[in-house]
Amino acid sequence: MADRRPSAVPSGRIARFARFGSMAGGLAGRAALGSARALASGQRPDPAALLLTPANIRRITDQLADLRGAAMKMGQLISMDTGDFLPPELSEIMARLRADGQAMPPRQLRSVLDRGWGRGWLARFARFDVRPIAAASIGQVHRAWLKDGRELAVKVQYPGVRSSIDSDVDNVAMLMRLSGLVPAHLDTAPMLAEAKRQLHEEADYAREAECLARFHALLADDPAFLVPRLHPELTTPDILTMDYVPGVPIETLAEAPQPVRDEAMTRLIALVFRELFEFRLMQTDPNFANYRWNRTTGQLVLLDFGATREISVDVAARYHELMVAGLASDRAATRTAAVRIGFFSPQTGADKQDRILDLFEAAFAPVKTSGTFDFSSTDIAARLKDDGLALAQDRDFWHIPPVDTLFLQRKFGGLFLLGARLKARVDVRAMMAAWATRPL
Repeated sequence: MADRRPSAVPSGRIARFARFGSMAGGLAGRAALGSARALASGQRPDPAALLLTPANIRRITDQLADLRGAAMKMGQLISMDTGDFLPPELSEIMARLRADGQAMPPRQLRSVLDRGWGRGWLARFARFDVRPIAAASIGQVHRAWLKDGRELAVKVQYPGVRSSIDSDVDNVAMLMRLSGLVPAHLDTAPMLAEAKRQLHEEADYAREAECLARFHALLADDPAFLVPRLHPELTTPDILTMDYVPGVPIETLAEAPQPVRDEAMTRLIALVFRELFEFRLMQTDPNFANYRWNRTTGQLVLLDFGATREISVDVAARYHELMVAGLASDRAATRTAAVRIGFFSPQTGADKQDRILDLFEAAFAPVKTSGTFDFSSTDIAARLKDDGLALAQDRDFWHIPPVDTLFLQRKFGGLFLLGARLKARVDVRAMMAAWATRPL
């Protein structure tokens, strides 16, 4: 975790609303001043440029990070943890929000633990490290040792997170409207409603505990993976307790021998297929921090199941159709599958449909390669970014796919970026072909 001074999390709705009001007022005031200066010098003001100055970007980022909770998490969700298709100004904000967050002061931490475990909880432990090993948007993680020697990872939720979710999401949306980054005519209500639902789920540690236990059971017999075991007796809606599992960041594998990198990436791609078509349960957050590598056992450690989503038979079937069409390089079938998934509607103009299908064809490059696909030898990610940004500039086209699609694409995109980071070589086509022939 970055070495930052702890700061108390604003937990009251009034306190959090005041922060957003101050943020919005400051942005508007500085933009008005900049506009007046531009007019005085005979220039035509650019509202977006005046709002998203480097100084304003720093202020927005610092205040969202300080608020933590849904305000910070919204930034992470908008970025889809890759920043591939965002305007540069918003990408900078999101990149900074994906960094480790600030920790709670010890007094605030103790108050959360007192409420969850009762006073005197420390007597259960041989040792409890007050300094967290990680701090993010919704909570922070501590190492602890029970008196019988078992080592635990204890995730503690920031106070006030659940009660502030709805207002935080609305306030972040207001800031995006104010900045001009979102077209006024775009109906974001369905996405915002889903964001609130998703964030309420992620803030429900009882639900995450259930998902952790389900994945632990699903992968118990798979020697490639290690999922921490839940400790339900020490888990509450605000505290999630599991085994501490040693591991190093997944990016460490970038320095490993090629066969080790290839095997790790093959396992992760295989797991996504199992999640989509077999488990119909997917951990949709591709943040690299959610994957660790155990040097001793060679296992991949899976962490953080707050963003786990059930996948319906219908959604799985649509993606199966898209996969079969991609393998066959069948553009017409790809178009049909894309409409069924919701990437665009049948009423979308033919030229716009063709531009999106071109993006799909580029993304299907790994499955068009016979034998191993070298993730490091392609500029697909860069080309998709450029083409996606160009398409996004056409605001008449802006279209929000179904939320399930957004989360699945988020996972797929993150996995591709991880493959590129590890410079892995994987026979993706053979893996897809095997699943294409299996009945759902």
